[in-house]
Amino acid sequence: MKLELELLRTADDRAAAYLSQVGKRRVFPSSESLADLVAFEETLPESGHDPFEGLALLDEKGSPATVATNDPRYFGFVIGAALPAAAAAERLMLAWDQSASLSLGSPVAAKVEKVAANWILEILDLPRESAVGFGTSATACTLACIATARRSILERQSWNVDEDGLIGAPEVEVVISETAHITVKKALRILGFGMKRVHTVPVDSYGRLDATSLPTLNDRTILCLQAGEVNTGEFDPFEEIIPIAQAAGAWVHVDGAFGLWARASNRSHLTEGIQHADSWTTDGHKWLNTPYDCAMAICRNANALAGAMNSDAVYSTASPDAQKNLTLEFSRRARGIPVWAALRSLGRSGVAEMVERHCALAERIAAGLKEAGYTVLNRVVLNQVVACASNDDETKRIVKAAQESGETWFGATVWQGKAAFRISVSSWRTTQLYADQLIALLRSLQQTSQIVP
Repeated sequence: MKLELELLRTADDRAAAYLSQVGKRRVFPSSESLADLVAFEETLPESGHDPFEGLALLDEKGSPATVATNDPRYFGFVIGAALPAAAAAERLMLAWDQSASLSLGSPVAAKVEKVAANWILEILDLPRESAVGFGTSATACTLACIATARRSILERQSWNVDEDGLIGAPEVEVVISETAHITVKKALRILGFGMKRVHTVPVDSYGRLDATSLPTLNDRTILCLQAGEVNTGEFDPFEEIIPIAQAAGAWVHVDGAFGLWARASNRSHLTEGIQHADSWTTDGHKWLNTPYDCAMAICRNANALAGAMNSDAVYSTASPDAQKNLTLEFSRRARGIPVWAALRSLGRSGVAEMVERHCALAERIAAGLKEAGYTVLNRVVLNQVVACASNDDETKRIVKAAQESGETWFGATVWQGKAAFRISVSSWRTTQLYADQLIALLRSLQQTSQIVP
């Protein structure tokens, strides 16, 4: 026990030292740090090594090769820096070392996750009778929701997919937008919906599903909509589309990995009508700034999700709302605890302030880039900025230079056939100071391109 506690204290000390350098270290590691990763290329040891030595290796060679996603200058994929309250709760949760499948494995996990689920429905203003499963990712949670949708549709067709499988079952149609996220497509592939058989609907110039191009929907259709298109941050026209789907008896699923959090802010008007869908997914590790990995599958019909995800066994039975019966994972850790900690530390007003600040910073960055001579390709309704330089080659050069500078990190993308870059503002640490630093860096890179022959 003494050795164990000493090792954990050493890990805490090294972790604290790492965090003390946030905002000071390179956002993306140097080539030298990446080369030093060769230190991990060892053969499997015959006899175990000293764990303190292993911890030192992990820190001294591993820490310099991390991408500082918890840095206020990181504007890459929509990744939030773990809030102190959420990170601290996660550390205590790891010390508990609980199996959070059902109440018998961890009464405290079951209670706290139940409270967290209720808070999620409240702050996102979704139907309070819904079930909330805390899963690993948007992919896993989308898979759970789409599987539930198909099972429910087939049940209405008097087909028991649990007993009879899918061979010979009535065909279930899927409709997605042209800009549907890859995690939605991955979930559909895993579930056996061949992409050639999925109906893809064109989008408008903003990246929103074009309601006038919807195919005929029926009671065997799953319609997937978006809250927060991955490039532009745009929202499908829910108020226009969902009533059409409801009238046809279709199941509506909303991919809201980060955009669903607009409902907790002064941007909630972008999500009007979304509450009438049948299921939703969102992430905690994006805009709520919980540690990786944490996402939520939310289903209006709680019994439908519990039926599709049920994993009761003779040695392990639980209530329908046990997390093992709401997620893909049977063996799981209590991902809802950091969600609870984040919501408790921020409160309703804190979540709203963070979301609204990020949206305002995105608008500020867009204005600064326009002034510096860049073309902003989206109308910046949320926390996303998509921009480009004078031509594709110049855009790629600037992205590469910015990434290699170590002063920031954001990624390249393609929007409507043009090479572009995408800036996402989602870290609780990011303030106006860092937004202005980003603008200044990109302005200097633009000026450099103008003087190079």
